[in-house]
Amino acid sequence: MKLYSHPYAPNPKRLAIFLNEKGIKVNTVFVDFMKGATKHPDFTKLNPFQRLPVLELDDGTILSETVAICRYFEEMNPLKSMFGLMAIERAEVEMWQRRAELYCFLPVVNIFRHLHPAMKELEQPQVRAWGEANRPKVFEAMRIMNSRLQSVPYLAGERFSIADITLYCALDFCKPIRVAIPNHLTHLIKYYETLQERPAIMKLKEAQQAKQAQQAKA
Repeated sequence: MKLYSHPYAPNPKRLAIFLNEKGIKVNTVFVDFMKGATKHPDFTKLNPFQRLPVLELDDGTILSETVAICRYFEEMNPLKSMFGLMAIERAEVEMWQRRAELYCFLPVVNIFRHLHPAMKELEQPQVRAWGEANRPKVFEAMRIMNSRLQSVPYLAGERFSIADITLYCALDFCKPIRVAIPNHLTHLIKYYETLQERPAIMKLKEAQQAKQAQQAKA
């Protein structure tokens, strides 16, 4: 089994946190998408959409799309479920995962891809108007998530789930696009601060710092 990933990109970060939560270790190959590695013909054979992460199973099966890979690991390692246990919990996790992904995570990524100078060569064409149009979408999603978190500790209720991983990564990726959680959204701010202290997320940060130190020495 081999995982093609990157330590800083938001979708690989979602999967990395998920694996840390489950206590799963996977042989990982670093793919530098910022230098065009995902556009190489060999990688394109793995994923024609040229996106990370990609999981290659021992029998040659290729899985891409973050949540699909997470579902595979969930089925193979059902303890400490990230997708819910009973039918209603699974439905609520699916609902809030979908909401977090479509209405917060995706607009944040669109802002980065269409406005950040580092993406100029990778996102063709960059449409600045589309990037700017996504800013109010992010703030509206934050408002709704804040309202939800008034009554529950996590998006899907009482237990941490993949929905929280998606929302956390969306909020964390707001830093490079210079979007801050508005001060009046106190429940969302507290939620984000609390999640930063989770062992799985702290472990990811430590791994990122180690990678940065290694790159600095190279």
